[in-house]
Amino acid sequence: MPSSPRRTIVAWTLYDFANSAFAAIVLATIYPAFYANLVVGNATGRGDFLWGAAISTAMVIGALTSPLLGGIADHAGARKRFFIGFTVVCVVTTALMATVRPGMVMWGWVLAVAGVVTYEAAVVYYNSYLPRIARPEQLGRVSASGFAVGYAGSLVAFLAAYPFAAAEAFWGCFLSAAVLFAVTSLPSFLILPADTRHPMPIGVAAARGARVTLTTLREILTAPDRIHMRRFLASYLIYEDGVNTVVTFAGVFAAKTLGFSFTEIILLFMLVQISALVGSVAWARPTDARGPKFVVRVTLVQWAAVTVLAFFVQAKWHFWIVAVLAGTGLGAVQAASRTFMATLVPREREAEFFGFYALVGKTGAVLGPVVFGAVSWLLSGNQRAAIVAVGLFFVVGFLLLGRVGAGGPTIEHRGERTPLGT
Repeated sequence: MPSSPRRTIVAWTLYDFANSAFAAIVLATIYPAFYANLVVGNATGRGDFLWGAAISTAMVIGALTSPLLGGIADHAGARKRFFIGFTVVCVVTTALMATVRPGMVMWGWVLAVAGVVTYEAAVVYYNSYLPRIARPEQLGRVSASGFAVGYAGSLVAFLAAYPFAAAEAFWGCFLSAAVLFAVTSLPSFLILPADTRHPMPIGVAAARGARVTLTTLREILTAPDRIHMRRFLASYLIYEDGVNTVVTFAGVFAAKTLGFSFTEIILLFMLVQISALVGSVAWARPTDARGPKFVVRVTLVQWAAVTVLAFFVQAKWHFWIVAVLAGTGLGAVQAASRTFMATLVPREREAEFFGFYALVGKTGAVLGPVVFGAVSWLLSGNQRAAIVAVGLFFVVGFLLLGRVGAGGPTIEHRGERTPLGT
């Protein structure tokens, strides 16, 4: 463990446990299939299109606001307040999803957009804590620990939702996720440190944050010493689009193309969480020893294989095997990507730069869902062709990552940072 108090690390990882309730139930499994197939109707692919439009809209909003919010938090010393505020709004939105009924297309769509926007906004501040509480040589392991605990949280969320899904009382799935999210967020609210920077009024911080956001954008795009960051972010923009799209449409694909029931979808994703937990733990030490670039490139090959195999699956048990392969790559690529970014971020500007990391991640979740939904709709609901189209994102991301001259072993950065609490 780094020299930050152990309870600080534990509190940080527990937030990944908490917000996994939203990611598991709302982003990945029950709500997408419920909204697309029951609320909208998906015989012609219209449900796919509207769900993809909801995710893309949320990501556009997040992409436009994340850097500014990160800059404001840095200047106002308000990182923790923003972190808590967005989390609370996301929890309330998740609970309100229990009110959605078949035919309530617009209400369900608005809640989806609001939930994803606030969920992603809170994650900006959560991620920005990583380089402040972990020593450079342990960034990979601490990041992976967060994801591993998060996958455990997803399992708990699935177990809580399963009885409601089995009874087709879907409102209970969303209420249970909201309660789990709220209760298990409390340790991070209480223990994570507040900003050490002297705060300024929010209005002043907003004005300064807007100016700094534009300055930082120019810095990332043009400064010679940011070349590795911009090349990494260009690659991340593409491959994260593929990851987000597969995650948000996997439940819809399983339900429509392969005939999975809601309870089978939950069991499928429980298996994915277990394999993702194993993958994130297995790749944690190699992320530090071999470097995050190596780990990301290996897992992108794995993700491309997943989309090809998904095209050919005919039976449910085939998809179970594909899901295990996807899961082991999911934890690794997410943890290694966050570690990669943490090695490139200058101290005291974490929220600001992780805001741009979030911007790229959200922008990299706009095109993929639209591509999947549009291909499915244009081809009269052919989701197999849609998933193959998404696979191209991993191939392009892999090629772009080859141009990045950073991302080596994190032990090479030893001593460049001092985490909070030392």
